[in-house]
Amino acid sequence: MTRPTHIPPYGLPGSNRRVVLARRPTGIPQPDDFALDEVAVPEPGPGEFLVRNIYLSVDPAQRGWASAEANYSTPVPLDGPMRALTVGVVVRSQTPEVQEGEFLYGWFGWQDYAVVEPAAIIQRAIEPIPLSAYAGLLGINGLTAYIALTELGRPVAGDTVVVSTAGGAVGSFVGQIARNLGARAIGLTGEDDKVEACRSRYGYEVAYNYKTEDWAAALANDAPGGIDVYFDNVGGTILDTVLRRMRPAGRLVQCGTASLAVWNPPPTGPRNEREILTRRLVWSGFVIFDHVARFKAANAALVGWYRDGTLLYDEDVADGIEHAPGALQALYGGRNRGKMLIYIG
Repeated sequence: MTRPTHIPPYGLPGSNRRVVLARRPTGIPQPDDFALDEVAVPEPGPGEFLVRNIYLSVDPAQRGWASAEANYSTPVPLDGPMRALTVGVVVRSQTPEVQEGEFLYGWFGWQDYAVVEPAAIIQRAIEPIPLSAYAGLLGINGLTAYIALTELGRPVAGDTVVVSTAGGAVGSFVGQIARNLGARAIGLTGEDDKVEACRSRYGYEVAYNYKTEDWAAALANDAPGGIDVYFDNVGGTILDTVLRRMRPAGRLVQCGTASLAVWNPPPTGPRNEREILTRRLVWSGFVIFDHVARFKAANAALVGWYRDGTLLYDEDVADGIEHAPGALQALYGGRNRGKMLIYIG
């Protein structure tokens, strides 16, 4: 069996540390919304297996999973381990579908150990790439970037593609994929060092700091003919501005709404119906788990670009499970530099 590379050391502790949801967050989850506890290591029953987590993923979607208003999944139970995608190794198995020693990426939660069924597996780590890349490059970040852009954005050579949170774990891939497909990528981000990374590493011809620049005027100057594809991770006023720069028959990919802290009551803003109508726009929402059938093809494309050096990725890895309670606050504050992971080996 082919194995991933760069597998860090990991032990098999005698108890199971967990990050549990202590209370429902209001807006962006705060450290006090979580608690650390320690319980016995669970034992797998028939049809189950025990996985030892090595990397915990930190993803914007966890904000919704923790909320009482989770809109496409059941909210995480209070006092239960925080729902999370992780990379781990199988240490005991009671199912022929999963072998001991396999490395997996799946729904294993913010904890040392999880007992789950094979349905919890998202990917089997069989490509000879760094193990941590299964939480980023071949995790929901890379998969979202590739599938959302190619299925919903559909850029062709010569198109202009604008991306918000362009220096983030998804946006950093979107810019490079757009470039690899022959499109021209323009990025929006909130930090000067991320602007530089967008230009030097992530495939963007142009990038702006939306906090300090008159980016709307710069965008009008740099894309005078309009925008073909807008890959949006933030919503809000940035979306309102970019939408009014779209070309007729442009495509908007709604992948996130990070700029909006709360949705109850619903926020108000400019009415966009007339823009959609007169520009004949296609505006599509994207949730990665609607597209599982495309994961294999996406993997092949992403790994191919990674191996030929045309797809780079960065990681921001914290050491220790105690970093998990504050991780989402840091992520939404833009303090990460690359895909945010927590190593707990």
